[in-house]
Amino acid sequence: MKHMAKNTICLWYDGAAEEAARFYAETFPDSSLDAVHRAPGDFPSGKEGSVLTVEFTVLGVACLGLNGGPAFQHSEAFSFQVATKDQEETDRYWNAIVGNGGEESQCGWCKDRWGISWQITPVALTKAFTSPDRAAAKRAFDAMMTMRKIDIAEIKAAFRG
Repeated sequence: MKHMAKNTICLWYDGAAEEAARFYAETFPDSSLDAVHRAPGDFPSGKEGSVLTVEFTVLGVACLGLNGGPAFQHSEAFSFQVATKDQEETDRYWNAIVGNGGEESQCGWCKDRWGISWQITPVALTKAFTSPDRAAAKRAFDAMMTMRKIDIAEIKAAFRG
């Protein structure tokens, strides 16, 4: 193994760990496909020599993709939250995930085509709904609750009232 992190997120895939890792590495900065490990023998969802695990990094976070088969599915109970600096970055990540076979959800959430949930969260949104001005924070929060992809201009307008 290239580098064994003390704590690694392990994501279960149905045979597509390498494909997913390549997509993440191409889409996000500070991301890479670090190593591909092939099974030394047959296993329940694959044969000797097929990809068993993939080491990869997403936005600086160490991950391991395990090709475990169809037994388990992803849920929104786990998600990557990506803090974006502006609308351009928000749009770029959202469109990359949704436009590559993913699906939209509410409040800045979407799923990639492998079922992993992502929160594409502009820093402006977080600042707005954590503001000490609770009335302005509520207006921004209420605006967010009507959105799929976050529109920063609408959040700021709602915050201002």
